[in-house]
Amino acid sequence: MRELFLCGPTIARIPTHFLPSNLVLLSRSNRHLARPPTADSFSPADLQLFHRDGYLIVRGLAPTDLLQRMRHVTKEGLSRIIEPVEFEADLHYPGAPQSHDEEGGRTVRRLKQALTRDYAFLQWVTLPAVLDRLKQLLGPRVVCPLAHHNCIMTKEPRHSSDTGWHQDIRYWSFTRPELVNMWLALGDETPENGCLKLIPGTHRMQFERDQFDETLFLREDHPANQPLLANVVHAPLEPGDVLFFHCLTFHAATRNYSTETKLSAVFTFRPEDNPPLPNSRSSGSPELLLP
Repeated sequence: MRELFLCGPTIARIPTHFLPSNLVLLSRSNRHLARPPTADSFSPADLQLFHRDGYLIVRGLAPTDLLQRMRHVTKEGLSRIIEPVEFEADLHYPGAPQSHDEEGGRTVRRLKQALTRDYAFLQWVTLPAVLDRLKQLLGPRVVCPLAHHNCIMTKEPRHSSDTGWHQDIRYWSFTRPELVNMWLALGDETPENGCLKLIPGTHRMQFERDQFDETLFLREDHPANQPLLANVVHAPLEPGDVLFFHCLTFHAATRNYSTETKLSAVFTFRPEDNPPLPNSRSSGSPELLLP
């Protein structure tokens, strides 16, 4: 019986018959099934940029066949609203319907638990060109928490919302704020349809509590935040492009003003020696220990 290695407070072995039937397991020996079109690692210059700015874009990292499979699964999940999902109305962000009963109230914001939706997502996070880069950023043993991200983010042309400036670590509980997010564009991402915006270097900065509002979004009206907001950069992506960014890097996005749905597969990763804090939301789900 083959086993999937997961780790939470301790490493567990989960028999594969408990996993969805369409989820296959990949080891280092068979990850060649999806072939990356680019080199498997960051250059020294790449790493310098990431550590300076808190983000880095790799163009064309996802193989075409794998990208198409993920898009197919995503579109099916949206058309059938396959649970678990999060609706725009659940968060009440600006632009979103205020309830499920309003027009657009069943607009999906994200399809949760991407890794259990299809084998393609597991192939993606264990691709050599992905895994080797993550090890450069996080160390030799990389863990994928299933409690955070592990989803397909969607932004519909109608009834989508604005997401304010935030750090992803704000609601996460780990020993150290050392995690890296990986954002894969499943289609075009532009300022018009709500691509991510980032503030370079903010992962290395310290902030006072009054620079945030009550929900821990960065206050755009605070004088100390004005120099930060003057340095905003957009991260437009084409299908297959990947944005790696630090969990402390401030980012935001507008609603989708185009006529096409924007789709992104998003995962987060941590070093093995940075476990979630006990009795927290972050420790409430198993974690995938990558090969």
